[in-house]
Amino acid sequence: MKNNGLEDVIAAETRLSDVDGEAGRLVIRGVSLDLLVSHATFEDVAVLLLDGMLEQPLSATDLKTRLGEARAEVFSHVVSADEALLNLPPVDAMRALIARLPDGEDLETALRLLAAPAVFLPAVLRLQKGETPVAPKPSLSQSADILAMLSGSLPTREQVAALDAYLVTISDHGLNASTFASRVVASTKAGLTSSVLAAISALKGPLHGGAPGPVLDMLDAVGTQENAKAWLADALDRGERLMGFGHRIYRVRDPRADALKHALEPLVATGQVDLDRIRLAEAVEQAALAILRERKPDRPLDVNVEFYTALLLDALKFPREAFTGVFAIGRTVGWIAHAREQALEGRLIRPRSVYVGPLPQAA
Repeated sequence: MKNNGLEDVIAAETRLSDVDGEAGRLVIRGVSLDLLVSHATFEDVAVLLLDGMLEQPLSATDLKTRLGEARAEVFSHVVSADEALLNLPPVDAMRALIARLPDGEDLETALRLLAAPAVFLPAVLRLQKGETPVAPKPSLSQSADILAMLSGSLPTREQVAALDAYLVTISDHGLNASTFASRVVASTKAGLTSSVLAAISALKGPLHGGAPGPVLDMLDAVGTQENAKAWLADALDRGERLMGFGHRIYRVRDPRADALKHALEPLVATGQVDLDRIRLAEAVEQAALAILRERKPDRPLDVNVEFYTALLLDALKFPREAFTGVFAIGRTVGWIAHAREQALEGRLIRPRSVYVGPLPQAA
């Protein structure tokens, strides 16, 4: 039987991550997400995912140094961001700048690709507002430097920890659409830059990486906690999807949602977030889960990663139109790891299709 969505079709063996949709569990290189996100930085998860995939091993300390140097190197490409490029959506402008980087399979290529979205996205956002891009500070961690390049000032400890938690949480997630695109390109031996560009192109589609921003649009439309139940019921009556609820794989609550909800807590405790927005989101979450259980009892619809992604990135002052680009900053390490795994161990990916079109007429 053919399956146009390829559900349950095994297309690769991987040692990188395992998504258990029935149990609501995500494992990255043998470490459960809840344990990993509780202590790991972006540099830690990058070392974990890239271990054995490149020609030389790196510690988290080494990676921090090399990655800082790579951010300084790729910043030189920001000067090519002309008016036409800046008229593009942020993720498209970021992708265009990444396309300037040379292709390759080595550590230097991987480091540039890890650095590039972290540098290019804040620069594009500032340029689109008429502001001067902020040069990276190689001595900072990846998360701290991203926030510094975005705002122009050093972030707080809580802000850095929140962004680290986000980047760790979304670093890899099985054979999703963008990761599969990365592996397909890698199987042709095209190079890591080509694989990452293909992955970003898949990610920007609204069915994959484009949903966190509309979560905030939904919260804006609901307006008040008291209005949550009525607004959500009306939305379902109109046949609309409730943003931030339900997932293609998870039959229970997305474990990444809880990780990001927990990551928000220090920002809330220190007054670095809009408390009214958080209280509204909590009311919407409770009302949505209740009404979904009532209206769709046979469908397991729970909170997914997008719901708390929107709240966390909003608290860190990323504009909602940039959320897909921030996702790419964190997921690039997973794309690179999968691309290298495919190049090292896999074959050219070449599935078959079944022709169902018209047949030529007999003579």
